[in-house]
Amino acid sequence: MTSPPAVPVTLAEIARLAGVGRAAVSNWRRRHDTFPPRIGGTDVSPHFSLTDIEKWLRENRKLGEATSREWLWPRFEALGDRNETGLAIAAAGRLLAAAASDGGEPDDAGSGPVRAAVELGRREGSSDILTFLLRRWLDTHVRQITTTPEQLADLMADLALRVRESAVGEDPVTVLDPACGAGHLLAAAATAVPAALNRPAALLGCDRDPVLTALTDVRLALLPRPGASAPASVVAPGDSLRADPLIGTQADMVLCNPPSNERDWGYEDLATDARWAHGMPPRTEPELAWVQHCLARLRPGGSAVLLLPPTVAARKAGRRIRGSLLRTGALRAVVALPPGSAAPHSVSLHLWVLLRPAAGANPSGPAEVLLADAAARFPRSAARENGPEWGELGAFVRSVVDRATGGGAVGVAGVGSAAEGADPTAWSTLVPVIDLLDDEVDLTPGRHIRSAPGHTGPRLADSWKEVGELLDDLRAETARLSALDLTSGMADQPNATVGELARAGALTLRSGRHPAEAVTPEPRCERIPFLTLSDLLLDGSPGGWAHPDDAVVVESGDVVVVGVSREFSAWVHEGPPMAVGPQIHALRVDPDVLDHWFLAGSLKAPANARHAGTHASSSSRIDMRRLQVRRLALADQQRYSAAFRNLAAFERLAERLGTVAKGLGRELCDELAAGHLV
Repeated sequence: MTSPPAVPVTLAEIARLAGVGRAAVSNWRRRHDTFPPRIGGTDVSPHFSLTDIEKWLRENRKLGEATSREWLWPRFEALGDRNETGLAIAAAGRLLAAAASDGGEPDDAGSGPVRAAVELGRREGSSDILTFLLRRWLDTHVRQITTTPEQLADLMADLALRVRESAVGEDPVTVLDPACGAGHLLAAAATAVPAALNRPAALLGCDRDPVLTALTDVRLALLPRPGASAPASVVAPGDSLRADPLIGTQADMVLCNPPSNERDWGYEDLATDARWAHGMPPRTEPELAWVQHCLARLRPGGSAVLLLPPTVAARKAGRRIRGSLLRTGALRAVVALPPGSAAPHSVSLHLWVLLRPAAGANPSGPAEVLLADAAARFPRSAARENGPEWGELGAFVRSVVDRATGGGAVGVAGVGSAAEGADPTAWSTLVPVIDLLDDEVDLTPGRHIRSAPGHTGPRLADSWKEVGELLDDLRAETARLSALDLTSGMADQPNATVGELARAGALTLRSGRHPAEAVTPEPRCERIPFLTLSDLLLDGSPGGWAHPDDAVVVESGDVVVVGVSREFSAWVHEGPPMAVGPQIHALRVDPDVLDHWFLAGSLKAPANARHAGTHASSSSRIDMRRLQVRRLALADQQRYSAAFRNLAAFERLAERLGTVAKGLGRELCDELAAGHLV
């Protein structure tokens, strides 16, 4: 009988299993002749047999405290491509759900990773194991699959509950997601509905990717559902627009994060479809097709919340449909979210809140629609990798929606409905529908909201206060730097290059690289910020997240050097650990020989860039090993270190002052142009 194929693992995965860094694994590989040989991959990214690695780690007493889950994931990943791995996780989920329901072990668990997952689920919890496998799968294929962040999914479910007008009863609340993906919105509704209404949720989902529907189905089956009367979920594969497998369904709530910017959505085939009550969507407006599909699947009094690109609110081709949505009262609110709330993270996405009027309601709908600009209320900070503060953002959005709809009695338990410390009326407005029905029907919130002087005043006062503090600090640093005596010194001291210092052991030089694993655009389990040259050109903040065992990591006290002439710089890293990409270098000094501030300041000198620059390619780069540092005793280095620290502080203060001054100038310009000067 042939033995099963070997399960390959990378150096990063071995490090994770052993509970050490990737450098330690590379060191074991060099020092120990008994380390298993590679079975595939490349010299840069080798693959090893999981069985051989486990045996070697046990024999050498290097098996870390990695959980059994960490040993489980490589066996799933080795099954093949995205679809094979996803379907295997779904198969394991079905068996885990069966085991969780009857308490026994299914007879048809088979062998391999599926059986291992079932056995581990009996010990550690079926839902936890499926959640772990699903998260790892989504992390691995993050560039292929768009998901809705859990905090945003919770907010969307809560908003739909707050605006719905369905009668209160004991029947299950039907929740539909016609483009359910991995099931984040349905999972949020499964928790929100019972918490708000003390009624179970009947969950319905559909997606044209059968792998995602299989995963969503088992995910919902393993969710803890309050109450014994919760109906089973129904998740079906299919294209909701072209051939809806749930046709005829009427839901109390619809939550949807539909695919965007798709031209081939069925324009030619659906010209006479009955769902287009507000007009045939143009070929370039697939999102408005999804809006009308969601409305068509609502019961009277039901609500829908969709996450849409900001262009849907203003594109000329969709103005007729937007106008009809306003005139009939179907569209109740448009909320602009801060960039970073969901993918794509550079865009301020919009939440559209819709309502199908209840029977007997005024056919003309309400006279006003809510427009809220949370992007202006919560401007993106320099630390853009942190994303929005969901507690404050959620409270603000709930507050303005409650104010517009007169709601607030229904919501997720424990969540407030007011944005603490801020008046929501400063960033939201109720606009008469008649004022929006012009030639453009532009629903972009930022174009209709103007802050009143009373709201802008405190913010301007805070900015002026910060300007004053920055000027005081800048004067203090100016006094220190201008007092330096630069007429004499130690200019005759010999120089040492970075290469010479590295060979002498005074420092360790590591060059950044792109991780083998996918870089995620949002924080996930065990990820650290990932800084690339593109991020430095943009705003200097890390733009992604990488696994620390699969990247070059800079820690506090390390010196970071950018090796490209146009962005050449050096500084001492003072924050939490951060991974760096190509053309960014990390230097770690021996503190008994080198002072890191002295090293960073010396390397940053423009003369160094001229000396070590190379033009071997179309872009001018820096030869790191040719950068020079003067040979000084440690005590003398520390004298220069203090001056370099003051210089770095001076530059930071000046940069921050420029940023605050620009923001203050924009605020003042808006106020003066609006005629608010007394």
